[in-house]
Amino acid sequence: MLRPRIISYNEVLALLVAVMIFPLIACAGPASENGSVIPKQLVDQAVLLRERALLDNLSVDIVESLTTEVGARRVGTEGDKRAIAWAQAKFKELGFDRVWTEPVPVEYGWIRGDAKAEIVSPYPHDIVLTALGYSVGTAGDLQGEIVAFDDFEALEAVPEGNSLKGKIAFVAYSMADFVPKPGDSRMAGYGKGTRARTRGHVVAAKRGAEAIIIRSVGTDNNRYAHTGSGYGYEEGVRKIPAAAISPPDAILIENMLRRGGPVVFKMNMTSQITTSIMGANVIGEITGRSDPENYVVLGAHLDSWDEGTGAIDDGAGVGSMMAAAAMIGQMQQRPKRSIRVLLFAAEEIGLIGVREYYKANKINLDHHLLGAEVDGGGGRPHTLISGVGVNALPVVREMHKLIAPLGIAWSEANDAKGASDMSVLGRAGMPALNFMQNSNDYFDYHHTPNDTFDKIIPEDMRNLTAAYTTIFYLASEMEIDFRQ
Repeated sequence: MLRPRIISYNEVLALLVAVMIFPLIACAGPASENGSVIPKQLVDQAVLLRERALLDNLSVDIVESLTTEVGARRVGTEGDKRAIAWAQAKFKELGFDRVWTEPVPVEYGWIRGDAKAEIVSPYPHDIVLTALGYSVGTAGDLQGEIVAFDDFEALEAVPEGNSLKGKIAFVAYSMADFVPKPGDSRMAGYGKGTRARTRGHVVAAKRGAEAIIIRSVGTDNNRYAHTGSGYGYEEGVRKIPAAAISPPDAILIENMLRRGGPVVFKMNMTSQITTSIMGANVIGEITGRSDPENYVVLGAHLDSWDEGTGAIDDGAGVGSMMAAAAMIGQMQQRPKRSIRVLLFAAEEIGLIGVREYYKANKINLDHHLLGAEVDGGGGRPHTLISGVGVNALPVVREMHKLIAPLGIAWSEANDAKGASDMSVLGRAGMPALNFMQNSNDYFDYHHTPNDTFDKIIPEDMRNLTAAYTTIFYLASEMEIDFRQ
């Protein structure tokens, strides 16, 4: 096994002096109306941690370990079981003194099986297709005429009934062609695409369709398909197969439809829904030296889809969060407050792991002082959005000054709830931070066989880790109530 290379503080200091990058930072100014400040000693330590993280490849090494030794880890599979064991061992190797799991029951499991498709007429072509998560199979070949819809809303606008009887609904929405409104992020285009992925099978079935296919929700033009969750059929509604086709094949179908005649599609999927399964959240904690019952929280999801090795989604989150906490914990003096890293189960099928965590820990939610999650790949953060009380806001602004040299801007919004899983805790009252990231090619590879370790950009990962290490070191040391 490749063991992470930990750079010592003496090595870091020597490197900093050698290249003259250790900045002279004055004591931060007033951090609240009562005149409190970030002590210069904490500023100096935070800068040291930041520069160390920029030089240390630990987060990248963790992703390499996870993708090599475990690989795909859809909840409830053998890969998921290996990931749970891997995470516990990795936490201990990195020096976390408390490591445990919490069970995450999942209502039912799923076997992907095989999937193939073709255009029968007017022009025969093989089509690249993948089953959407938790779809039923086709019970042999399923053939029907395609009826196309520009987006999910167009499908939904069709009255319920049998207008699509015998047909295969095709949602042609292209995330790559989405034009955002001013102020929208790239996620707006993704969110629009996921409506058909998560609800299309129910909506199409209510209109009589035999199956639904969607253009993959992604930004690439590669001839592979993006899977994703369609977890959950509606009681009393016929279960129909749901699949995604590659972007080039979606264009191919649109070109045929423009010629005016019917396009006949044949698909065969052997997917199966199975009985209930069990996953687990894996939690590692570095116990605080003087206030151990309160903790700052870093999150990522351990599960992944099953066609790649889950490097960017969400190995990058696992690696950066584990590394950030480990670097803080490996200082000569442990942080004042505890640092908890939450690796959630079953995020990909509906934030199931964090909901179980909340049920088990809601009586202690007041002890969750500040949280954040990485679930956007390993790209560099470009903007910090806070979600804290009005008295704590000036403190976070002072903290931000120490990561501004990383190219991270400050947002005035102060409405962060935390990314992905953490949003459940954020909406329940936990103060949160959102680090908006450069997505790089995230949505080119997301949920595809091409989500693999070679897509990790080490320099960007180090930058990402440095931002979290700096901010959460300060949060773990300062006696600030981020709720106030």
